[in-house]
Amino acid sequence: MDFGPYLLLAVMEGLVGAAVLALTASGLSLVFGVMRVVNVAHGEFFMLGAVAAWFVSQWVPGPPAAAFAVALVACPLIVAALAALADMAVLKRLGYEPEATIVATIGLLYILQQAALTLYGPEARPVPPPFEARLQLPWFGWSGYKLFVIGAAAAVLMALWLFLTRTRAGLVMRATQVDRETATAFGIDVGRVYAGVFALGAALAAVAAVLIVPIQQAHYLMGGDPLLLSFIVVIIGGLGSLRGTLVAALLIGVSDGVISTFFEPTLAKILATLLVALVLVFRPQGLFGERA
Repeated sequence: MDFGPYLLLAVMEGLVGAAVLALTASGLSLVFGVMRVVNVAHGEFFMLGAVAAWFVSQWVPGPPAAAFAVALVACPLIVAALAALADMAVLKRLGYEPEATIVATIGLLYILQQAALTLYGPEARPVPPPFEARLQLPWFGWSGYKLFVIGAAAAVLMALWLFLTRTRAGLVMRATQVDRETATAFGIDVGRVYAGVFALGAALAAVAAVLIVPIQQAHYLMGGDPLLLSFIVVIIGGLGSLRGTLVAALLIGVSDGVISTFFEPTLAKILATLLVALVLVFRPQGLFGERA
């Protein structure tokens, strides 16, 4: 096979990673943009989505497609409910102070991780894909499910954009983001908004996990890489900028796929970290972020 098909395969694989990363990073960016909370436990919500998908695949009878459909709906709702409970029980009591919430979400990270280890175990376990179709190109065959992941992630991100820009709830979130005190003066229950935003951010991470777990495997330590890459994406794109998050996710995901194919996967992480350093030095607000 010539260089061109290899490059095409690398880009297609990179798009799968970019799609999942865009979903995960959008949740992290949304939480910071509205609440000004750096959620260090975000990767564990991703992990919970994958682990919950494995449990659903074991409990729901019938073909894998039925279990996957249930997981795609139920797992994000379960993770969102846990996130809302964590917000009301911990973050709200801390007054959303930046330093305190960082420490609190670090503690939440270890609680969720150890809870998953206790209930799920240390093994990495596969989740069957909902279908086994393959896309046959002239040079190679490619998983039809991976194409579905890209399409599903794009649909969810489009729905998120419409929600934030076309609905009253999205308007309330954006108003709270701009000025918390003024929003409170106009009768907006900021506590409820923050709980909803924190739950929505966690749900986006869980959707990403449910989509990717048939390609990878569910494991109680799988939240580390998504958290690191999500931070890289939101720093490059601009904290709180959905557009910047999508652009940075495409940049990091596709470059990771290409570099990992032709060189070493570690090199992709090194270059991404170097890019973060350059952005922090020359444009601290990110590519699409606004100056404080």
